[in-house]
Amino acid sequence: MIDLHYWPTPNGHKIVIFLEEAGIPYKIHPVNIGKGEQFAPDFLKIAPNNRMPAIVDMEPKGGGAPISVFESGAILLYLAEKAGKFIPGDLRGRTRVLEWLFWQMGGLGPMAGQNGHFNIYAPEKIQYAIDRYVNETNRLYGVLDKQLSKNRFVAGDYSIADMAIYPWIVPWKRHCQNLDDFPSLKRWFESIRTRPGVIRAYEAGEPWIQRQPITDEARKVLFGQTASGARG
Repeated sequence: MIDLHYWPTPNGHKIVIFLEEAGIPYKIHPVNIGKGEQFAPDFLKIAPNNRMPAIVDMEPKGGGAPISVFESGAILLYLAEKAGKFIPGDLRGRTRVLEWLFWQMGGLGPMAGQNGHFNIYAPEKIQYAIDRYVNETNRLYGVLDKQLSKNRFVAGDYSIADMAIYPWIVPWKRHCQNLDDFPSLKRWFESIRTRPGVIRAYEAGEPWIQRQPITDEARKVLFGQTASGARG
């Protein structure tokens, strides 16, 4: 059983996608990031960066005490190795998947996240920042489109790289992009969107989807933290 500390964000979705695709039993423990639940002492014991998702594997491979893992890329890699699924066993295939997993973690996620922040959440619209991150998101979409013009999935076969990237493409309209400009990416996106495991993963997050505008209090919790808050 995997205890999943989760909120329905792109990084949260990617872990549920893996668990559904791999058929691993899990239990969701919601972490309402708008209310500051990511700063609760019990959560910080398993996620010292006060970000979700995080997991606790109650039955780790090889036995022994439960293992906690934070950071969504590390979680995907841990789960793939645990299940023996969605990551190649050969050196070249594994390296390719890890390249694209880290591309999402270090590129697409942060850039699209800043895109969304300055376009949607920032109380002051700063055109330079908006243009910077919209353009960089566009560049990254182009990189992905080129890769997918040569491959059915991002790194060959369907893998944790696809699971990591897909949730960050879902908000393409909010990121001021047009999938019609990226035909190979659009083809891939539609093929992932209709997978039963992906459909179930997004359905699992429905109870916690918040469709109302973000409040000033939530904005302060989400975007106003400094080192003093992290030290507790």
